[in-house]
Amino acid sequence: MKQDLYRQFKNLFNKNAESAYFSPGRVNLIGEHIDYNGGLVMPCAITFGTYILLAENNENLVRFRSLNFDEKLDIPIQPGYEKSGETWFNYPLGIFDHFLKANKKLQGLDLLFYGDIPISSGLSSSASIEVATAFLLNDHFDIGFTKLELVQLSKKVENEFIGVNCGIMDQFAVAFGEKDKALMLNCDTLEYQAVDSNLGEYCLAIINTNKPRKLAESKYNERVQECQDALKSLQQELDIQNLCDIDTAQFDQYKHLITDPIVLKRARHVIEENDRVKLAAAALAAGNLNQFGQLMYASHDSLKNLYEVSGQELDTIAEYGKTNADVAGARMTGAGFGGCGIALVKESGFENFKQGMIEYYTAKIGYAPSVYQSAIGNGVGILKELENSDI
Repeated sequence: MKQDLYRQFKNLFNKNAESAYFSPGRVNLIGEHIDYNGGLVMPCAITFGTYILLAENNENLVRFRSLNFDEKLDIPIQPGYEKSGETWFNYPLGIFDHFLKANKKLQGLDLLFYGDIPISSGLSSSASIEVATAFLLNDHFDIGFTKLELVQLSKKVENEFIGVNCGIMDQFAVAFGEKDKALMLNCDTLEYQAVDSNLGEYCLAIINTNKPRKLAESKYNERVQECQDALKSLQQELDIQNLCDIDTAQFDQYKHLITDPIVLKRARHVIEENDRVKLAAAALAAGNLNQFGQLMYASHDSLKNLYEVSGQELDTIAEYGKTNADVAGARMTGAGFGGCGIALVKESGFENFKQGMIEYYTAKIGYAPSVYQSAIGNGVGILKELENSDI
């Protein structure tokens, strides 16, 4: 496939690519809807992602081309840019904007993008494009930003240039991901621990619900507000800044302070999920994949019953997992309301799992999901440095 990308580049630009870069997508293995509550998440990089090939030009132009989309852009290097409609090239254009407004000297480039992340699946294709572009510019022009600074500027582009109010987990995971390691990340402090995650005879199955993904912004904001209400109630007697500053035992001691039963449910999910991340890290590090799988199921049940951000499509994925002997665990991943589920599946049984999932899901939902196999892969890098990985 990589050789085909080089051929495509030459066909488009009538010259050879000078270098190539790759940035993965990500899934969150466990730890959902707690990043804005000062808690822990556990994402990992996957082996699907964004490829960018480049060559310099002498015309002071940036040419954006993609093998996934017909839209293209030729634009001169200038002091800054503005978002243009809803096209794919806004993501790399925003990165260029940030570098130029930071007075970093750039030159004309011909760029070819290709991504094999399923579009609108919730696997962070946007963060993958942003981090790949930022890493490319930083490396090619020897700018000198640290990897953490690239993560932070990519998030800033998503928030301010694109206009999406995301946290930092996605950009962090695709930048710092390591093969066979999950990242236990504190989104508040950005402290993280790389957790050994050798899946052994298992692989990651990613199941795209193929539900039209309309993240219920109002529902998301509603959950954030409910968590703030819970925090405020607990602060009557507890000196805490975030819900995740306490564990489940402390919560049970002070839960009487929360008088709204819905708010109580939301807070219980957040605090118990944060504890689950710690247990999951220990299980993964010990190679106890069955225990990790049970924590996945517990996480899904909590997101379904306490946080209420699942839905029939995502529930069906978790339900089928429990019927298949080759599955250690399954859960929704991401914000919910559609998107993807994940499952830990024995590699030897993956094809049977895939067929079974498609049949079970289609019978209940009325249309088929898309099922992919992935390993835990490396984060962003120069493509030649990744050739010995599983990409």
